[in-house]
Order: sequence, then structure tokens, then C-alpha cells
Amino acid sequence: MPIAAADPLPPTTVVPDPPARRGPVSVGPGNLRPSWDLDGWYLWLGPTAAGTHVEGEWDSTVGGHVALVRVRERERVGAIGVMAGATTWTERGGGRIWLDGVAGTRILRMVGVSAGPLVELAELAHPRIGGSVGLWAFLGVTPFVRVGAVQDLGAFAEIGVHIALPVYRR
Repeated sequence: MPIAAADPLPPTTVVPDPPARRGPVSVGPGNLRPSWDLDGWYLWLGPTAAGTHVEGEWDSTVGGHVALVRVRERERVGAIGVMAGATTWTERGGGRIWLDGVAGTRILRMVGVSAGPLVELAELAHPRIGGSVGLWAFLGVTPFVRVGAVQDLGAFAEIGVHIALPVYRR
């Protein structure tokens, strides 16, 4: 019965050999922040969707937003920044653009307020200006409620969600 054996080849050699180490191995200081430290500047980009009660009827709106926010988890004002967005109506035609200031504090999770001007756009009407104030909570996604008023349209109430995808962190 034959016996298995390795081929009798010469051992592999490295040419040239690496230089010998001249001292003990040392590792420099780590430059990465701990993953639990969320403090810093963030640029978020993502979709926005909401249901809005305006002119006595409900309509949905979809679009996107961009936010630049400074997060300081251990401070009283834990988040402060600006958010701009644009959405389009699904039934009414036209859309809305807005620019909000945002501020938040940590109450179990990050919750806060937003406020700012908006412009209502329509295909067959001049732009109408307005404003809104809202409440939000950061839960991975950001649900929000907002109330406001628009010139010639009156008051509105809105409930929706922003999905904040981090694009940049510093």
C-alpha cells in the first residue's frame, strides 16, 4: 500500500530578506474618536414625506432635505443647526420649499423644535410666502409635526418623517 508524502522540493526562500528589527515595536496614539461620542458637525441628506391638512383637505407631500447640525450631547442645547428642503404635492400640484432653524435637547432621546420661512409654489399662481413651527424627535428616523400659515391659503397642519442620512461628520 503506497504512503503519501510531500514532494521533496527545496524550502522557499525570500530574497532579499527583510532587514532585522533594531528596537522594540511601538504603536502611535490612536486618532479615531470612540464610537459612542456623537459630538460634532453633521451634514445630513435624505427624503422627507408628510401628510398635510391645508385648505380643508388632506394631501401628501414627498421630497428631500439637507441639514447642517452641530451635536453636543452633554450640553443643554444638544443640537443646533439649519435645514432646507423641498417637497412636491401629490394631488394639488406645485410644491413647497423651506428653510428652518433647528434646536434640540436630550430628553431620553434628542427632541427639539424647528421654525422658519417657507414658499408655496404652484404652476398657475404666484409664489406664496409663509412660515411654520414644528416639533421633532430623532429616533434613527426623525418624525415631526408642524403647523404654519401660507399667504392666501391660510393655516396648515402637517405630520411626517425625515430620514436623515449622514453624508459628512466632523
